[in-house]
Formats: sequence, structure tokens, C-alpha cells
Amino acid sequence: MALFTEEEKTLRRIEKRFAKGVVEYGLIEEGDKILIGLSGGKDSLALVELLARRSRILKPRFSVVAAHVVMRNISYQSDTDYLRSYAESQGVPFVLYETEFDASTDTRKSPCFLCSWNRRKALFTVAKEQGCNKIALGHHMDDILETLLMNITYQGAFGSMPPRLVMKKFDMTIIRPMCLVHESDLAELAAIRNYRKQVKNCPYESQSSRSVMKGILHRLEEMNPEARYSLWGSMSNVQEELLPRKNEGGTSR
Repeated sequence: MALFTEEEKTLRRIEKRFAKGVVEYGLIEEGDKILIGLSGGKDSLALVELLARRSRILKPRFSVVAAHVVMRNISYQSDTDYLRSYAESQGVPFVLYETEFDASTDTRKSPCFLCSWNRRKALFTVAKEQGCNKIALGHHMDDILETLLMNITYQGAFGSMPPRLVMKKFDMTIIRPMCLVHESDLAELAAIRNYRKQVKNCPYESQSSRSVMKGILHRLEEMNPEARYSLWGSMSNVQEELLPRKNEGGTSR
């Protein structure tokens, strides 16, 4: 019986969950050209490695390119030379795109939302320029579950970030290949690979409620070690007949 080191076990867990997510949700198809959103964080760096390695598998045949978006008016410093070198060391072409946004144009939305949305629009632009039909983002299982909790708590909506989202308006498909990968494993991978940390100095960071939800998820797992899997399963097990519904006249029943 083969014995694996802790590092090997971590890599095998990530690869297994990554492959399961790709297959289970039909994220990659023959002939795809996928743009990877490379922010510079551990998750996007891992995604470049995982997709680059999978692209060398015979089938389905697909290609990848990585893009880093610089938001000029946000003091979030990234070592773009490192990101380019890293992507190219994985055999992945690298594109740098600069843009900016004005948070005062829409005070109804948080600066975090506006920054994220403008980065996303920039990725759509680069994807079109590069002839890509899909954009891969580095969200992992924890991100998706935290978003679920945020939407329930703050929006009164049962929804999150799906592994696959068709954006008809932009003629583009968003995929999240690491949807089943745990953040703790990615943190271990970052230590194994010795990823270079990017300088993060976002003036709006304190306004984010995601860190609060991260703590809630951890507390739920302390109550029930299987909590994350129950939460994940709930998204495909909605029992509508057991939920409140309104009559057409507006009276709840």
C-alpha cells in the first residue's frame, strides 16, 4: 500500500475535488478557450496551475489564457512581473488590463460590489479580445457557502455563485472549477508552492461582511463537522412545498 506525505495528500485532495467539480457540473467542453481571472491571490494562482495541468490531458481538448486586471484608483498593489512569470511557467499566456471606476456614481452599491463588477466587465472585454468563450474564476467551496449565507442574511434570497453561469448578455459562460475545493487545502497548497503574497491595501476592505460569514461557517462546522456538505446539498434540495408561499391576493399561507 502506497504511503503519501502530507503534501501529497493535500495535492491529491485538491486534484480529486477539482476534477469532480469540473465533471459533475460540466464546466469544460471540447474546443473551449478559457480566460482565467488571475487576481494574484492563492486561489487564482492555484486555478492557473490546475487548469494548465488539465489542459494537457488529451480530452476534452481546451486552451487557457490568464488575465490580471489592475484597478488604477484602488491602492491594491500587485507584482505583475511575478504574475506574468508564474503564468508563463505553467505554459499559460498572460494578459494585463488596466481600468478604473468611480464609487460616487452609484451610492446604492457598495464600493466592493462596484470594484468587483468593474473587474468582471474588464474580464469580459479581455475574453472577447482573446477569443475566449468561458471565464474561469477562483471561487472555492467556502466562498460559495459564505455567499449563500450572506444572501440569506442580507438579501432574503436563497442563492449563491453557481459553478456554471451562462451570461447571455455578454455571450460568455462563467465557470468556477474549484467549487468543491476547500479553502484550507488551498492555503496548504500556497505554503507548499510558496506563492508570493500580493500587497493588499484596499480602502474599502473593512466594509466587507464576508469575513463575518467565514466565522459563522466555522462555527457551524464546530457544531456539525458535516455542516458544509449539508449547506451545499441544500442548494439542490429545495423543498418548496415546505416553504411559505403567498396567495395571488398577497396573503401568506
